[in-house]
Amino acid sequence: MDKPAKKLLRCAIYTRKSTEHNLDLEFNSLDAQREACEAYIKSQAHEGWRLIPTHYDDGAFSGASLDRPALQKLLAEVQAGKVDVIVVYKVDRLTRSLSDFAKLVELFDQYTVSFVSVTQHFNTTSSMGRLTLNVLLSFAQFEREVIGERVRDKVAASKAKGIWVGGAIPLGYVSVNKKLAVVPKDAETVRAIFRRYLELGSVRDLADDLDRKGVRTRRQTLSTGQTRGGIRFGVGALAHLLRNRFYIGEVVYRGAVHAGEHEPILDRPLFDAVQGKLAESATARQLRLKASPSLLAGRIFDDRGNRMTPTHTNKQGARYRYYVSHAALQKRTNGSDVVTRISAHDAEMAVIRALRDQVGTNGKNDTSSLSDKELVERLVERVVVSTCAIQIHLVREANAKKAAQVVAIPWTSAKTALAKGVIGPPLANRPTHVGNRDALLLAIAKARAWISDLTEGRVNSLADIAKREGKVERHIRLLVPLAFVPPDTISHIIDGSLPSTGVTELAKKVKYSWTQPRS
Repeated sequence: MDKPAKKLLRCAIYTRKSTEHNLDLEFNSLDAQREACEAYIKSQAHEGWRLIPTHYDDGAFSGASLDRPALQKLLAEVQAGKVDVIVVYKVDRLTRSLSDFAKLVELFDQYTVSFVSVTQHFNTTSSMGRLTLNVLLSFAQFEREVIGERVRDKVAASKAKGIWVGGAIPLGYVSVNKKLAVVPKDAETVRAIFRRYLELGSVRDLADDLDRKGVRTRRQTLSTGQTRGGIRFGVGALAHLLRNRFYIGEVVYRGAVHAGEHEPILDRPLFDAVQGKLAESATARQLRLKASPSLLAGRIFDDRGNRMTPTHTNKQGARYRYYVSHAALQKRTNGSDVVTRISAHDAEMAVIRALRDQVGTNGKNDTSSLSDKELVERLVERVVVSTCAIQIHLVREANAKKAAQVVAIPWTSAKTALAKGVIGPPLANRPTHVGNRDALLLAIAKARAWISDLTEGRVNSLADIAKREGKVERHIRLLVPLAFVPPDTISHIIDGSLPSTGVTELAKKVKYSWTQPRS
């Protein structure tokens, strides 16, 4: 009688290397691993093993995570039932994490897939084999953690000596043979930024000033060929730059300051003056928050985690207070269910009522005599506003070991149909929003600067301006009329009495004769 035919087992080879070192060689570590695995599969041909020609190679990927493209592709093939055996050179090529390995074993068992290590002989179908494998992986994880500790110790020692060990290069420097050298042009830009901040005293005003002058971040070309940078300075980036002690020749690591080996760009008196100004601004901001009638200032956020800042508008002698999401101010909102702007009075009253009820329920009569502001300061850690509810995160008491208690209350902000969440009068009569006001004034200032550049011969055409600004010429032509906005219209924009309008809409309505009637 004929013997039963062997079942064909489809074998996939997985290889991995942690670093990019020597990956560009004609025969590298990945090739060596694959060659050894192919030889092993050939030796098992009599058992029905057959090699899958697809390569699953992860070059320059750590074994600490499963987030590797070739491994994810291989796991997808396993789930599709296209692989029977996974062959690796060593177990740690698959993973160095014991917890990740447990997940992989569970997945392999689910799809009846086995795996083989060419240099380590064990059978995962037996309890002893699984024990052996777990011991090997424990040592692999231990080795990874020891390597991480050595790297961190080396970085700390290098930082203590003031050595730059890599990472983002600050503006004003360039890496030459793994040493930082000063770029004179960029260094002068850094000095100008520090001096200009002392004149303006506001990081946001500084960002707008640099934008008007066409000062952009450094443009970099990555190894992939993509370009990064060359955009306007953001407020956060400028705040980090102004506090960076690297510019005075110091290196900061884990709170400790060390003398650096690189050449400083700034004089210490200028840097210290800027730090003093920043500290004064922070103190003044805290005082304004404490004196503000907005009870939830500094504690209120939208449901996306964006801080909400207090603002107000004046209409016919009445003041309307709001909380506006920073995402709305920075024009980062998308979707109709996003909280952008809410009535401060309505939100505060809802929170106060909930706090009073909470105090009464818990029997904390010692807080019943507190004012609304004192009650918020004592009990509230954070307020999160969504379209249908308000979550009040209470401050955890000193002797409590549990997480901060959360009080959720149903709440809906009244909206008008065209207002995108803005509370107030109809759109036609609504005063200019503070964020829209700033956008209008900035656009008018830019347009005036462009006209000045043309009339004084600094540029030859609008096309030159568009190239300098990084915009299309049509955009420049669309906004240039803003240079001729009448002075009384600008006054209405500043005091917030101009009915709500956009930059493009205002540019289309500009009349070049200021004596013509204007609506």
